[in-house]
Amino acid sequence: MPGPVIACPHCGTKNRLPLVAKGTPRCAHCKQPLPWLVDAGDGDFDQVVDTKALVVVDLWAPWCGPCRMIAPVLETLSKELAGQVKVVKVNVDDSPRIAMKYKAQSIPMILLMDRGEVVDTIIGAQPAPVLRSQITGALDRRG
Repeated sequence: MPGPVIACPHCGTKNRLPLVAKGTPRCAHCKQPLPWLVDAGDGDFDQVVDTKALVVVDLWAPWCGPCRMIAPVLETLSKELAGQVKVVKVNVDDSPRIAMKYKAQSIPMILLMDRGEVVDTIIGAQPAPVLRSQITGALDRRG
């Protein structure tokens, strides 16, 4: 299952992001950490979130306006926190088992996961500073 191809924000080299990896992705050319933003669904979610990085799971739907509002914020945060976080987007319409497992009754719903365990939940479209603060707080708590 190949991941998306992205250009390195440091040198422009195109790299294929892994969906599943124990470490964090780095540019093949300049070796800088890459922003790690991937999609997952019912079939591959458990493998995709099984990583040492802090995982930011975005439970969203294409028809959800607030979900579309926070998508660019999460993309920016994946770049700012490259090497520290993995952003995993899950379309709840296509992945009803994940939505049910995490009781996603209101979206957008962000799960912060550390080694497979949910350590924080953010419901609703929060401003960028709030999301950044929650995510960096979870990173600080990891030690």
